[in-house]
Amino acid sequence: MMQISDSHNQKHSLFNAMNRFISAVNNMDQTVMVPSLLRDVSLEEEKAVTPVRASSNGPAAYFNDGDMYSYYVLLKSIRNDIEWGVLQADERRKDKVGITTMDISRIESEGEGEDLEKLFHYHLNGLHTVLSKLTRKANTLTNRYKQEIGIGGWGH
Repeated sequence: MMQISDSHNQKHSLFNAMNRFISAVNNMDQTVMVPSLLRDVSLEEEKAVTPVRASSNGPAAYFNDGDMYSYYVLLKSIRNDIEWGVLQADERRKDKVGITTMDISRIESEGEGEDLEKLFHYHLNGLHTVLSKLTRKANTLTNRYKQEIGIGGWGH
């Protein structure tokens, strides 16, 4: 039997963060029946969207545009990367963003002399934070889509 403290701790697990994100994106995907309606519609009410990355290629570039369609494509792409694994994601990224095998090797070798436990916790915390933000974006997009098509009160 799970204790309350175990349940609280599991709430903050990476596995649960990934599941929350995947569920939010699946819900978004099931709700958005006509993705083209998302074009040129700002996700943020105030229409002030800050770019996540300066990349000009691949799904991350869609974030720079700031419209709901761009977020929709990016969130689905990240969900696929989580579900299908790093190797396939790396291959797609190499094609779209220009990351080479040498770049990946350099990034991997940078951690060799460091405390691996600290490095792991640093990346784990960062990944958890990013997944939480992406989950909120997926939920916001779903709710904004409902507002845009006139069903804003449904599913709340």
